[in-house]
Amino acid sequence: MTTRKPRSEALWGYAFIAPTGLGLAVFYLWPVLQTAYFSFTEWGVFGGHTWVGLENYARLAADPEVRQAVLNTVTYTVLGLLGIPVAIVFAALMNVPGLRGAGIYRTAFFLPVVTMPVAVAMLWRWLYNGDYGLVNQVLAVVGIDGPNWIADPDTALYALVVVGVWTSVGYNLIIFLAGMQAIPKETYEAAALDGAGRVRQFFSITLPLLSPTAFFISIVSVIGSLQLFDLVFVMTGSGQAARANPAYGRLQTVVQLFYERAFVTNDRGYAAAVVIALLVLIAALTILQFRLQRRWVHYV
Repeated sequence: MTTRKPRSEALWGYAFIAPTGLGLAVFYLWPVLQTAYFSFTEWGVFGGHTWVGLENYARLAADPEVRQAVLNTVTYTVLGLLGIPVAIVFAALMNVPGLRGAGIYRTAFFLPVVTMPVAVAMLWRWLYNGDYGLVNQVLAVVGIDGPNWIADPDTALYALVVVGVWTSVGYNLIIFLAGMQAIPKETYEAAALDGAGRVRQFFSITLPLLSPTAFFISIVSVIGSLQLFDLVFVMTGSGQAARANPAYGRLQTVVQLFYERAFVTNDRGYAAAVVIALLVLIAALTILQFRLQRRWVHYV
């Protein structure tokens, strides 16, 4: 009787997780394995594929366009992490007891998160326009002749980072605000009795206790930034229209390169190699973040 009951409970457990496990296997694991296989093949114009071994990866290592796309993506990812301290500061300001209109502020900050990425890209494409964009019109009031932000190689990537930070601050702010509200108030009261002001409490209590939340946000932010596609695609287009942009080389990301190879030039085997390389890059950076987090926790 003691052995049948655990077996029965285990069977029921497997039965409950079977739908989710089957969905993950069919819609996630199998496509990854299939893409990995296709990365070792070459596709014909009318379909069909032949095994070419490591040829696609050899092309990948020697392709300067891939190196530039990886550099652009990593730069965007690193600069996009600046949105984390911005979100922490705004969350701390909104966590002040008795703040009037806190719900309105949360809604205003979170609105870009729930807005469709295409709408966000179209809005900022208009704002950044070099001829009639609102950004340059505001700069012209103070006598500054603004550039064509998306078409200028010196400003294109940084302008894209501003849009990415703007769209991510709301989500990060809500998570950090929840983490701050979970900190016991007694901790702040004890610190206040010891003479610690709000600034000292923020750096000595809030930030250390928010480190797990910041770690989670950093993981999500890095993975999301490395998969950047929709903003660039809507702002610059694809194919010849995108390549006509003088800043095309500074804006192309790894996912956009995958799209170009897979659906524009129909080089699907090479495109599969590109996306597998991106998967390896994401895994490597995630592992690096976990190791840095362990060292941080040990240091703290």
